[in-house]
Amino acid sequence: MELKENRKPARLGLDPYAEWVAREGLIVHEGISCELLAVETKHWPRLGVNGAAIHLRGRGDFCNLFLIDLPPGASTEPQRHLYEEVMYVVDGRGSCELEFADGRKHSFEWQPNSLFAIPLNATYRLHNGDGRKRAVIGSTTSLPLMMKIFHHEKFIFDNPYFFQDRIGEDDYYNGGGDLTSIRSGWNFWETNFIPDLAAIDLHSWSERGPGSSNIVFLLADSNMHAHCAEIAPGTYKKAHRHLAGRHVFTVTGKGYSLLWFEGETEFSRVDWKPGVVFPPIEQQFHQHFVTSAEPSRYMATGVSNVRYPLTTAQLRLQGNESGQGALATSVKEGGDQIEYADQDPRIHEIWLEEMKKNGVTPQFEKYATKL
Repeated sequence: MELKENRKPARLGLDPYAEWVAREGLIVHEGISCELLAVETKHWPRLGVNGAAIHLRGRGDFCNLFLIDLPPGASTEPQRHLYEEVMYVVDGRGSCELEFADGRKHSFEWQPNSLFAIPLNATYRLHNGDGRKRAVIGSTTSLPLMMKIFHHEKFIFDNPYFFQDRIGEDDYYNGGGDLTSIRSGWNFWETNFIPDLAAIDLHSWSERGPGSSNIVFLLADSNMHAHCAEIAPGTYKKAHRHLAGRHVFTVTGKGYSLLWFEGETEFSRVDWKPGVVFPPIEQQFHQHFVTSAEPSRYMATGVSNVRYPLTTAQLRLQGNESGQGALATSVKEGGDQIEYADQDPRIHEIWLEEMKKNGVTPQFEKYATKL
């Protein structure tokens, strides 16, 4: 059989998500990090409020970050879509209204540092409850992954399928949830809404640093990851690396992070405070340092979680019930964490100078940790 020559231009290397963003007319912000309260937004017809796309270098292939900017007293148009979404309230107060195909409804009020998930394909609206101040929300989504798979906008935004099992328990929408305790670093809270990340109880995870603590969230039985961690004042965490797409939001306190790839002799630096977000690039070592006299909390979101790891590489990082995983295992033992004794000596020297500059006393001895 003779093959017919195709005279049309070759369609190769397409990015359906990037094409969709262009059609939406969104402002796109790029770089290493972003101060969300300072970025430019403009009217987004689909949502009916202002917005922007935050495409930072470390976001990877599977997820993105939208900035939703609700003017005083404004509400979004009703939304429904076949991608998953985790929302972090950077500033402002308001409410979220959810409606499901079987007639059930849920609503809850959010405030700064609230975290919540939109169950897959549920209809929802966001309302700014303040008539004088705007509200700013960072939304981490799996839309790039879904666009790459289906490359069909109508299928994603106009699909009637009802994912009944994603709704969860009623108390998941009022701050309640279910805690599963497995081991430090792996305990998780299953819910759909956390009213205040600055107030939620965290669990000790000393393997990541002196006084370190965290909790993992499973939200709306989704594939989205979220966890909250705290760095004790006068300390810093151990360096580690992982896959792309983990957007790190500062919740409380201030400090900085150093970032570098294996073999590099120079560090990149990101200074952070509430409102700043950055995703480390895949396999880029990064280390978090608090320079405030109070603890610093941060929250990270992305695609792939402890229940539904997207890849075997993610499963290796997180471990399982019987093993800590590469995230908390020394690079000398095949993991992805650098122990204090093995870190570049310049790292501690830089930190001591920062502590002096900020008038904070080092507290490592309080936690019986020797460098």
